[in-house]
Amino acid sequence: MRAWNRRQRALGLLLFTAVLLLAVTVSGALLTDRATAADFSRTNLAPGPDGLFGTDWLGRDMLSRTLAGLSLSIRIGALTACVSAVIALALGVAAALSRWADAVLSWLIDLFLGIPHILLVMLISLACGRGFLGVVAGVSLSHWPSLARLVREEVLQLRQAPYLLAAEKLGVPRGQLVRRHLLPHLLPQFLTGLILQFPHAILHEASVTFLGFGLSSEQPAIGVILSESMQYLTTGRWWLALFPGAALVGVVLLFAGLGEQARRLLDPSSLHQ
Repeated sequence: MRAWNRRQRALGLLLFTAVLLLAVTVSGALLTDRATAADFSRTNLAPGPDGLFGTDWLGRDMLSRTLAGLSLSIRIGALTACVSAVIALALGVAAALSRWADAVLSWLIDLFLGIPHILLVMLISLACGRGFLGVVAGVSLSHWPSLARLVREEVLQLRQAPYLLAAEKLGVPRGQLVRRHLLPHLLPQFLTGLILQFPHAILHEASVTFLGFGLSSEQPAIGVILSESMQYLTTGRWWLALFPGAALVGVVLLFAGLGEQARRLLDPSSLHQ
């Protein structure tokens, strides 16, 4: 009964966090036009009743810009996390079923992990022409090694299971073994790893954009907002960086909590801890 109550609590927290993140994503997408609309009669207003997050030097509402930037970061994070997770799953399974593929994957993982992460994202983004495509390619192609290593280790353990060894002796095709036996067992770890990719993808997208190697300055991205606000901090306009930065940290923490609750639900033993 106690474990069931913990499971209900974990499910409730997961649903609440998911709904909150969805609300931020949808509202931000709807406010994109307002986030880019300038109003020179309301420039540099401090946070107050007329604007909870204040306005910037062009009179743009910072609350709208923050929500629009978070929405864009979440959508890019979702896309890149899914792409990198699929790459990790495919390579991890292939490596665990073939010695040649395993050697190649181990070399690739060591190569990718040996390069500073943010530098790798920047290099791939530059090679792909920066912008939206460059950011998506950079984050997607740099976030798969850790999850691929986890998937490979799980598959290697599963291959020693008696029923899989018996199936191989009976001549069951390898594709059928993967589809019917390996993938269902990998699903909990894969889903948890996928969700935990989100905060990393969001932070790296914002970081690369902040450094000028990501999204263009015309887009209301969090990285763009923070980069532009740096030159106004010395003039006392603290709200231009404080609220967007705090909101980005909040979204990252929400995704981390979402991944933790998903792990607890998918791993029943953790509910007894």
